[in-house]
Amino acid sequence: MKLIFVGATHEVTGSCHYLNACGKHILVDYGMEQGLNVFENCELPVQESLIDYVLLTHAHIDHSGMIPRLTARGFRGQIFATEATADLCSIMLRDCAHIQMQEAEWKNRKAKRSAEIAPHEPVYTMEDADAAIRRIVPCVYGQEIELCEGLKIRFTDVGHLLGSASIEVWATEGDITRKIVFSGDIGNKNLPLIKDPTLTEEADYVVMESTYGDRYHPGEHPDFAKELAAVLQETFDRGGNVVIPSFAVGRTQEILYFLRRIKADNMVTGHGNFPVYVDSPLAVEATNIFHKNEMSCFDEEAMKLARVGINPIAFPGLSLTITSEESKEINFDMVPKVILSASGMCEAGRIRHHLKHNLWRKECTILFVGYQAVGTLGRALVEGIKEVKLFGETIDVRASIKSLAGLSGHADKDGLIEWVEGFKEKPRRVFVVHGEDSVCKNFVECLQAEHGIKAYAPYSGTEFNLLTNKLEYEAEPIPVKKKVRTVSDVFTRLMAAGQRLLAVIRKNEGRANKDLAKFADQVNSLCDKWEL
Repeated sequence: MKLIFVGATHEVTGSCHYLNACGKHILVDYGMEQGLNVFENCELPVQESLIDYVLLTHAHIDHSGMIPRLTARGFRGQIFATEATADLCSIMLRDCAHIQMQEAEWKNRKAKRSAEIAPHEPVYTMEDADAAIRRIVPCVYGQEIELCEGLKIRFTDVGHLLGSASIEVWATEGDITRKIVFSGDIGNKNLPLIKDPTLTEEADYVVMESTYGDRYHPGEHPDFAKELAAVLQETFDRGGNVVIPSFAVGRTQEILYFLRRIKADNMVTGHGNFPVYVDSPLAVEATNIFHKNEMSCFDEEAMKLARVGINPIAFPGLSLTITSEESKEINFDMVPKVILSASGMCEAGRIRHHLKHNLWRKECTILFVGYQAVGTLGRALVEGIKEVKLFGETIDVRASIKSLAGLSGHADKDGLIEWVEGFKEKPRRVFVVHGEDSVCKNFVECLQAEHGIKAYAPYSGTEFNLLTNKLEYEAEPIPVKKKVRTVSDVFTRLMAAGQRLLAVIRKNEGRANKDLAKFADQVNSLCDKWEL
């Protein structure tokens, strides 16, 4: 029974953990790396075609974004996630595939103007995303689910995003049972719309995030609607726009919740029914999914509005833009407005066009409402960069750059400690992941010195034996080197298909000789065709 740490070790994105138990190969999350990556990740311990299950904590791309690549490389197992996560993945993975395909197309057009020969291929295609979505098994919060003999799981609402969960895994080999709890991303308390995190009482081992393990949100719960209203009033009085880079799923809906209250309570004066644009097709679809899952995921405050027929995230003056033509028209209208657009870290999407049109205007405000990873444009703007390059053009940063402090989907240090101290007995060991390098180290020290919890922050590739409670391999950090692409991604995909074929052959050992002979003839026929 072994646990191997693959991604989001001493880094915040690219979450992935491998569990080998009861003869099964299991991944907990398989996320995409975003922003600046400091350390190299190890390869998956087994071929994609041999993976039996993926357990998904939530739909954010840094936890789910590489799952379609599994299907592209032969994965044919099941993906277990909550019902709301399944709904969100159906749009988010397709959206991510669309972005991958667009970027590959752009790189190929650019390559034609240079001496570059090898074509750029997307990380995965829309067909790969669709194949992954078809393998998702929607699960209900709190229900114990038997995966196979010796393995069962349960999802618990952890209050980070619609459908987000910590995952309890019970693994039994012989007469020994170990319980491993994967925290996923632990939510902040008192968020609008969704419920507060639910604690888990028992665990032998815990794998927990530490994104904000070195900082605290404001002492008293801020009135975010009041703070947002003040930013709107000040900016509109100057004649400017408030541009909000916002994650399409989760944060956009929270901001809409505050804007509904601001309008209902007339908290901004002198600007009539000011317009609000949600410029993200993904955010529009996600908002509909929020409505669909309100009974199972909304908190009591939001449900009070819903029960009396008030949509908590809709109001007069709200426009949802879908087409690129509608998006372009927003910046030709000089009426002061709110523009909500993705991506939340300003790395891609329509937000970059809105920044191009508004960053240089001193009357405007760029308002950040979420975590900005190291190496992203959003982080650079928050840290005070004076000029940026967008679409080949240098733009001076004259707009006011602000953040809504404390508006975070992640628990702060106190919230993380409250969650890990929710276990009735201290776990045998707590593995700290999903935090920047210094944060992981400091949070481990805090858990050990101040709370008597045996904690450890593994680097990618570290292997731990859950039966013996011992580290079998302690990986060293490997700094990221600039990668040189020498092999076509299509050829890599072909190699993966060959590995899958070998895996299928192994799985068929013991079948009737007649069937195996037919299979061998089919393989030989295929080889004969391509050798010619």
